[in-house]
Amino acid sequence: MALFPAFAGVSEAADSGGSRKELDWLSNPSFCVGALTPLSQQPEEVPGLVSEKPPLTRSPLKSESSDESDTSQKLRQASRKKKKEKKKKRKHQHHKKTKRKRGQSSGSGSEPGTDVERDRPSRSISKKEPEKPSQENNTAVDPGPQFVWLEDAQALTGGAFRIDTKPDPANWEYKSLYRGHIARYKRKGDSCLGINPKKQCVSWEGAPTEKKPSHKQVERYFTKKNVGLMSIDGIAVGSKSEPSSSEPILFIPVKDSDDAAPPITSWLNPLGIYDHATTQWLQGQGPSEQESKPQDSQPDRESAILKAKVEEFNRKVRENPRDTQLWMAFVAFQDEVMRRPGLYAVVEGEQEKRKRSLRLVLEKKLAILDRAIESNQSSVDLKLAKLQLCRELWEPATLVKEWQKLIFLHPNDAALWQKYLLFCQSQFSTFSVSRIHSLYSKCLSTLSSVKDGSILSHPMLPGTEEAMFALFLQQCHFLRQAGHSERAVALFQAMIDFTFFKPDSVKDLPTRGQVEFFEPFWDSGEPRPGEKGARGWRAWMHQQERGGWVVVNPDEDEEELDEDDPEIKDKTLPKFQTWLGAERSRDQRHWRPWRPDKTKKQTEEDCEDPERQVLFDDIGQSLITLSSPALRFQLVEAFLHFLGVPCGPAVPASCLYLAMDESSIFDNGLLEEKPLTCLTLPFSGVSCVGHVDRFSGQRWTRGHNREGEEFIRNIFHLVMPLFSGREKSQLCVSWLQYETAKVLRCLHTKNKRRVKSQGKNSKKLAKSLLKEPENGSSMRLWQQYAHLEWLLGNTEDARRVFDTALSMVGARELKDPALCELSLLYAQLETELLSDPRGAATSRAVHVLSGLTESTPYRPYAGQVLAVQVLKARKAYEHGLQDCLEESCAPDPVSTGPADRLLSLAKCFMLFQYLTMGMDAAARVYEQVFAKLKGCVLSEASGLGDSSSPQSLASTLEAVTLMYTSLLQFHMKVSVYPLAPLREALSEALKLYPGNQVLWRSYVQIQSKSHSASKTRRFFDAATRSTKCLEPWLFAIETEKMRKRLVETVQRVEGREIHATIPESGLTNRIRGLFEHAVQSDHGSQCPLLWRMYLHFLVSLGNKDRSKGVFYKALQNCPWAKVLYMDAIEYFPDEMQEIVDLMTEKELRVRLPLEELELLLED
Repeated sequence: MALFPAFAGVSEAADSGGSRKELDWLSNPSFCVGALTPLSQQPEEVPGLVSEKPPLTRSPLKSESSDESDTSQKLRQASRKKKKEKKKKRKHQHHKKTKRKRGQSSGSGSEPGTDVERDRPSRSISKKEPEKPSQENNTAVDPGPQFVWLEDAQALTGGAFRIDTKPDPANWEYKSLYRGHIARYKRKGDSCLGINPKKQCVSWEGAPTEKKPSHKQVERYFTKKNVGLMSIDGIAVGSKSEPSSSEPILFIPVKDSDDAAPPITSWLNPLGIYDHATTQWLQGQGPSEQESKPQDSQPDRESAILKAKVEEFNRKVRENPRDTQLWMAFVAFQDEVMRRPGLYAVVEGEQEKRKRSLRLVLEKKLAILDRAIESNQSSVDLKLAKLQLCRELWEPATLVKEWQKLIFLHPNDAALWQKYLLFCQSQFSTFSVSRIHSLYSKCLSTLSSVKDGSILSHPMLPGTEEAMFALFLQQCHFLRQAGHSERAVALFQAMIDFTFFKPDSVKDLPTRGQVEFFEPFWDSGEPRPGEKGARGWRAWMHQQERGGWVVVNPDEDEEELDEDDPEIKDKTLPKFQTWLGAERSRDQRHWRPWRPDKTKKQTEEDCEDPERQVLFDDIGQSLITLSSPALRFQLVEAFLHFLGVPCGPAVPASCLYLAMDESSIFDNGLLEEKPLTCLTLPFSGVSCVGHVDRFSGQRWTRGHNREGEEFIRNIFHLVMPLFSGREKSQLCVSWLQYETAKVLRCLHTKNKRRVKSQGKNSKKLAKSLLKEPENGSSMRLWQQYAHLEWLLGNTEDARRVFDTALSMVGARELKDPALCELSLLYAQLETELLSDPRGAATSRAVHVLSGLTESTPYRPYAGQVLAVQVLKARKAYEHGLQDCLEESCAPDPVSTGPADRLLSLAKCFMLFQYLTMGMDAAARVYEQVFAKLKGCVLSEASGLGDSSSPQSLASTLEAVTLMYTSLLQFHMKVSVYPLAPLREALSEALKLYPGNQVLWRSYVQIQSKSHSASKTRRFFDAATRSTKCLEPWLFAIETEKMRKRLVETVQRVEGREIHATIPESGLTNRIRGLFEHAVQSDHGSQCPLLWRMYLHFLVSLGNKDRSKGVFYKALQNCPWAKVLYMDAIEYFPDEMQEIVDLMTEKELRVRLPLEELELLLED
């Protein structure tokens, strides 16, 4: 019996005796067939396999020794024992085993070996050979697939492969093979596989034994890991001494500042390779005491400083627990602690592990605030700070409950009410117009009760009445932005009647009692302010006591108003454009509350849209009592400004950014054409009622329809008799400014017919106002009328108006501010007519300005100005300016007269010096005034001055700066002059007045001409860090957008896109970064204008997915702004139905439902 059954045929096939002896060791006499019954067929099958291939060689086996054969025999026996144990275990399994066919004609002897063959799939190798007819051995048995041991067939492994009969369930569960089971290969050659076999082959590889070197991509400085390294202080380096050779060096060598000086060579250190410490050791010396002390590293010193500050704060708050400002400073100090290396680190590297967690900072701040509130139970500031922090941690419902508790404890705090309303107004999940409107009503009624003394537990705080008025205006603008313009106008109408036409019999009652008496008048159907025939609440009350009004039949000859144009002009437009046009048209026409016309026998049922009717329940709780005359006049100004009349400030500073929703703050108007006399209208980015226009629309190019104009005229006629003196003059000037704005709008459209018609109506109004006895001597009214004539192109008529006004005043010698302003405008208009400023010394403008200083009455211009008159006028201006500066900077100014006089005198003197001596002389006048007033302004800001006066020194300096910058712009337009003086003047002024939009417009205009943006960006960065105003953010974004448009314009040739010639330098990413930082600021997150700009910018880039994300983020902060929804419908037409449904859910005003639009389109 052969030792290896697979090679039993080798000995039999040997011919010579020598080969027989060499293979004797393959035979095993002690081998017994009965020992392994299942394997009895294996020796019979293998010789057949070997006989098919006689020239089988075993060259590696011939060189093996007998010791190796013994060892291999032991290994085979051990493996057979293991197979017996596996077989016994498999006998317990009672499933059928499939039979394997051998490819023989008779299948005898194949069944016993089936189990064994199944049990050794990993030890057997099948070698398929092509069947060849053998003439020597014609046996009946045709051998099929045979098996050999892998360890015994080393020479056959060239084409061997394994057969694994065990099923793999992964082939059923997964779509493809496991990647580790697929052999890897390398491509060789340039052609595709199968095309050129001479160049193409496949090389099989095993698993790699060596670990591949990791190729880490170099991380940039802006990655999350490296951003943290920005706050770590670097190693100080210093430059080495310059080389003596004159050859150019390739780089600038640097060295560490801590490097010691090179050692000096001596007998102990002849080569100079020992450092100082080693040299001392060789000499037997030790280091000095200072050197032996270990030097603290920079992080250790910073950590020690921070620990000292923390201990100092803890000691102070422990000694002064009632100091709320100290607690707030301790809370703010936590941000500085987290920016530094780990102060409370227990394990080294904790700073990197916690990644300066925001939640960790919030929790530490909350712990400090809790301790502070325990010691200061009545502190509102501490509780407010806690609520602001908890917005990041608590649920909205929990926050609302905490706010309600705080409001219940402090119902008399108007500032707290303002923050509470702002919080509720900006919560998208709980927002609805009716809910916020009721909160405003509750706030105003509660504060009115506190003011009247009805709530005895809480006294009225100082400034409550002014704060109530600001909250009332904030409510009106909230309703306007939500689309409910009728309610907002009705609120103003009710407040005009409730304030100015209150019957004497109810004045002594508390506010709630007065409101109860006011309700019958509101429901009586009498004309209200702005409507024709309005008489007021007082007249109605008196007439009711006498028996009622006498009904007068209306004039039958009254002209009927023209029918408005159809809402849908073009039905071929897309559906979203049709809806937007119709919605804006209805907003413009239907902003007044609907009232039944008794002359036409209308009733409340005749109203097509019930939302246009305003009930008393919608406005009754919001009525407040104004006792201050200044607030009464501000109410009228606010109503007129709400209607679009340029009158007074737009809205209070507390709610300015909430009401900003249009881009008119970036409109220069005629500033570039006429920098001296351009009409600067105080719109401040707040749109007027009835206008929900596109984002890029210009404010000063649109107006109201005929009914709206009549409404405004009725308001003026109703309120002007209520005032006298300066206030009445201000109303007349505002009316004329409104008419002038309409003339400018007609000039912009270049419609000569409309210009002529509008100019005729405006001049008629101006003459009618001047005919009134009180207005005949009003210089401001004469000034506005003359300017109107000048704009209409009637230069000679305007000069006659100016000369008439100056002649009727007489000689006042620079003592009348109104006269100085009139002369200044006259001189400015004449200066703009000059083509060359070098000949201005003898012009009409110098004659007008020098005539102010003379003691004789004004004489019209005769054609020349003597040099003596110019010298006398200059001396008079110098003395007058010095006197005004001393009076205005007095510790306690008695009135605003010195400030008004200083403003007008400084402006006239600057223009006079510019015309007679040049721009440098005018600059010296400005520097003198600026240096003198700056110290007074700073002291006024610190509380030493009278900052409550309407014309304080701060506004005086601001107006003087505006005059100086406009003069510089005019000079740069007509001649060559450096840009640096204007830039420096604007920079200094904007540091003092970061909220002045006119100054920002001028700054952006001049910086847009510069090719270097680094200085501008640094200035904007400093401005945004030093102030909480939103204007620096807005104008910084506008500046970058202008630069981007400039680059895109350069990259276009004849309207076609070409390759970039100027790199964009990341302007898009910079603008996006500015937007992200701006919307995270205190005022920016709730400013609709900023969100509209952001949305418009992203849409212009074509990134609609990100634009939608910004839109929904804007709704989370400003859910009340209807303009955001309108913009989204324009930008995302596919989402129109969803957005309109969202507006309906939040109760925003939708004037044209989509169902009605479908009906209109069908008709």
